Amino acid sequence: MSIVRRLGDPPKLRGSQTMETCPDIFELSDGTFAVMGTEATADLDSLLPPDAARADYERIVIISRETLLRAKRDIPDA
Repeated sequence: MSIVRRLGDPPKLRGSQTMETCPDIFELSDGTFAVMGTEATADLDSLLPPDAARADYERIVIISRETLLRAKRDIPDA
C-alpha cells in the first residue's frame, strides 16, 4: 500500500507556519483513505451515538473543518 495523493491543499496553503501539526487526508493505492489528525478517542468515545461502534484497533481523530472542506473537491463521487 502507498499514498497516491493528498486530498485538498497542502498545510502551507491552509496557513500552517511550522508544518509540524497539520491535519491531512490522503488517498491510498488500494482506494481507501488515511486521515491524519489529533487523537481524540478518550474524549469522544463515550459520546458516540448508539448506532456507532469503534473497534479496539480504531481511533477517533479530529481534523479541522477547513481541511475537510478543502479536500471536498478531490473526493470522488463514486
